[in-house]
Amino acid sequence: MITVDSLTRSYGAHAAVDHVSFTAEPGRVTGFLGPNGAGKSTTMRVIVGLTDPSSGTAEILGRRFADLPNPGREVGVLLDASAQHAGRTGREVLRINARLMGLPASRVDAMLDLVGLTDEEAGRRVRNYSLGMRQRLGIASALLGDPSVLILDEPANGLDPAGIRWMRDLLRGFADDGGTVLLSSHLLNEIEVVADDLVVIGQGRIVAAGTKQSLLASGETLVRAADATALGEALSAAGLTATATDGGLLVTADSARVGQVAFAAGIAVTELRAADGARLEEMFLELTASTSREGAAA
Repeated sequence: MITVDSLTRSYGAHAAVDHVSFTAEPGRVTGFLGPNGAGKSTTMRVIVGLTDPSSGTAEILGRRFADLPNPGREVGVLLDASAQHAGRTGREVLRINARLMGLPASRVDAMLDLVGLTDEEAGRRVRNYSLGMRQRLGIASALLGDPSVLILDEPANGLDPAGIRWMRDLLRGFADDGGTVLLSSHLLNEIEVVADDLVVIGQGRIVAAGTKQSLLASGETLVRAADATALGEALSAAGLTATATDGGLLVTADSARVGQVAFAAGIAVTELRAADGARLEEMFLELTASTSREGAAA
């Protein structure tokens, strides 16, 4: 688990991160979202010990990153895919990291195969890598020590559609195997697909946090029946607001209540489910409108 408690990081009078608290739990992918300059990268840098907090705490597996005996064996980190030695080959980068962590050389070959870097590509200097190849090498480095926690900042940046799909499946599989994933990305549609939980930050403060389902839920029910008119009258008589939509009725109530009304009225229901909630993009823009550069300009 990653636990961030009242974390603050100030630069002079400016609080880049202001009393931020959240958790990322095992077996789940936590999407960490916010506009540019919101404090995402600063928060992640504090979590992995690259920046000292002004106050508050950030712990991984119950310890500060600096107190982990062999951090790479417990936490895989990718914050900047370009922060790799440009003069070394991809294989050399992984071999050095493996030796630092006390891992066998066979682990390097296994990770190169996992991320799809060929022998020829692994033998190239990193300076000759595309951004997508650097991302794959960064993911290989993060996974090298077989960690239980992954902390990734924009890992899909530079990947083509097939690479993004590969990344999504990799992270989903990691979490399904019990790992903890903290993922920051501007690709909201990808976050919406892969994340279980969401943490939204704006101007250094948490503006929303919870499960994806709860944050995106609309609180409405879609119901269809053979006699939609009779159902509408029954719902109205019960004090519920129903609006005709797409051959059915959109009701401002939960599914259980709508089902009870239909049953009491003796109306056969052909479909009853929670209405589709807001898209992540819509929620994100609404929550961060006052904190984004575009929102401020508008």
